[in-house]
Amino acid sequence: MAGGIERRDDAPEETAAEFPPALDLVAPLVGAVGLIAAAVADGGPHPLAIARTLAGAAFLGAVSDAMLLGHWYLVQPGLGRAPLNQLVNAVAITWPVEVATLLWPTGMAQVLDGTVDDKWQGTLGWFWVACAVTSIALTFVTKAALRERAYSAVMAATGLLYLAILTAFGTDLVARAVLAR
Repeated sequence: MAGGIERRDDAPEETAAEFPPALDLVAPLVGAVGLIAAAVADGGPHPLAIARTLAGAAFLGAVSDAMLLGHWYLVQPGLGRAPLNQLVNAVAITWPVEVATLLWPTGMAQVLDGTVDDKWQGTLGWFWVACAVTSIALTFVTKAALRERAYSAVMAATGLLYLAILTAFGTDLVARAVLAR
């Protein structure tokens, strides 16, 4: 036991059968089919509805998974940071896709120019902008925090990811509420 974390030095058995990694794709594929069906049922234009639904699921999934993994690091401080960095990178990659699909006409660009009335004199449009900008800013600040070597950096990153979940949900859900028919 080193640093309060029990580690095994046993090497995996050479003869043990490995779980087929391709099976890890079954759940996301089934989920994607369900998301596409829900987007089509929601109404047209179908390609835009499908793109928004898939982008939103990827974006919100990445930020939620990153926060949950960051929280796990708080209770298991000996874990390597590579998976957490990968999830934060996934948030940074999915953010522009999410924002672009929500700006695509008829989208939040029309809310901002007043073509679509948000029933709040444009306030919800600007709130959406604030959430979108803050989401990507928190992503980059989290990446910077994770470059620090101290354990407290992981605590800071997890706190930033908690905030990122709030702003990410604001980015997705405010747009969906304003653009709903």
